[in-house]
Amino acid sequence: MPQSTVHCLRRLLLAATFAAMAAQDAAALTLKPWKDELFGYGRLIETADDGALRVVDYEEMRDINGRDQIPERRVKSAYVSTAVKKAQRNLTIDTPTGPLDVAMTGKEEGAAFTVIFIHGRGGDRRLGNNDWNFGGNFNRIKNLAVQNGGVYYAPSVPSFDDKGAALVSGLILRARALSPDRPVILACASMGSFICARVARDATAVKNLAGMVLMGGAADGDYARTAAFKAKLPVFFAHGDSDSVYAANDQVAVFRKLRKAGIPTRFVLFQTGGHGTPVRMTDWRETLNWLLAQ
Repeated sequence: MPQSTVHCLRRLLLAATFAAMAAQDAAALTLKPWKDELFGYGRLIETADDGALRVVDYEEMRDINGRDQIPERRVKSAYVSTAVKKAQRNLTIDTPTGPLDVAMTGKEEGAAFTVIFIHGRGGDRRLGNNDWNFGGNFNRIKNLAVQNGGVYYAPSVPSFDDKGAALVSGLILRARALSPDRPVILACASMGSFICARVARDATAVKNLAGMVLMGGAADGDYARTAAFKAKLPVFFAHGDSDSVYAANDQVAVFRKLRKAGIPTRFVLFQTGGHGTPVRMTDWRETLNWLLAQ
């Protein structure tokens, strides 16, 4: 066989091998179900924007009183698995701008994916690490991380200004260094959205992100000027339509600007939901699978 033919066959074999590895990696980033029947969305009321915006039925009597053993204080045990506690620990991480206290669940090095959750005003790492509040939704993300080879961080953000954002950017870069070429997703709730807004303006951090989740967050009217907008970073929005802190319509307007610009985006609007509804009701598995597929 001519030497040129041998080299050609070798190149084809290597290409096929790399393609197979890429396919395996993509398949690995589809999170396996975990209590989907309990945490999946309720009745779909309507859709808009070619299905990118969904209005989901939410009822306080069913989704809080019916779900919790003690309303807003302790979810029923069916929603929780505390076995995940074996994989969690509290750490103080050194970043270029200072130390950052985090609650970490999962494997820190070689993680298949990373999720970083930013709390709102008055919170700390305990909020995003709480198994029993918020309908058990944080216990679910921790279990999804562990069972799918990922890692979940809930840091204590000391402030919602540039300093706090710099600490979070440092955590993003650290996560990427420990798990090269693996996706990092930043999720921000309520006033924590100020951190997402600032990180969105950090070009280095944006290069290391696979997507953002905004849960009951403040609308960023200047988002079109950010590095994240220019990079077409995928964004998932979840909001209560009766949110009295940050108006849902303001966030819908941002969502539609992103869609118009060709940025991958989705919006789940909880009918009658309040400010805290997205933290309780966002379907983590569906959200992450959508972001990981972009």
